[in-house]
Amino acid sequence: MAIYTKTGDKGTTSLFDGQRVKKYSNRVETYGTFDECNTVISVAEKFCQKQENKDFLVHLQYKMFLLAGEIATLDSDKFYAKSEQISTKDIEALEAKIDDYTSKLPKITTFILPGTSTAGAHLHMARAVCRRGERMLVLLSEEEQENIRPELLKFVNRLSDCLYIIARDEDYFDRQEQRVQEIIRRYYQEESEKSE
Repeated sequence: MAIYTKTGDKGTTSLFDGQRVKKYSNRVETYGTFDECNTVISVAEKFCQKQENKDFLVHLQYKMFLLAGEIATLDSDKFYAKSEQISTKDIEALEAKIDDYTSKLPKITTFILPGTSTAGAHLHMARAVCRRGERMLVLLSEEEQENIRPELLKFVNRLSDCLYIIARDEDYFDRQEQRVQEIIRRYYQEESEKSE
């Protein structure tokens, strides 16, 4: 089966509920941005060193499908009839992760560079894309006077914060691992020098 349909050759695309809109519409730009964010999250997950973070990021990717799907639907009832939706529990799960990691990581009082580890850098990129998506979601809700559920706006706001704190966690873990490796290296170097 071919993956191309040719239905978009004239500059329109089909939404979840079958309605067609211009490919440059704010709605398409918004859910396209969250698709981009999801892709960056996928890349970040591949570089994470902590399994807990890898698992949580995969979980987030499935939630991103729900987020984009709802945005990509003009007739919300048709989406709700076929899919789950972002809920208060999803927001609370993000907040719990943020609070947990914030309590464990060293406090910071200044701006930090976006990622000292590869995973951290990709997570900060995902955070920045998420922030862009959030701005576009707010614009969509205002310009089209759409009834964007408050849960969606809260979810994307917490999501960017969550990506930030997971980035910090990966950076911290990476620094700790480097210190351990340096201690091991020095130990073996000293042992080697003793035996000479």
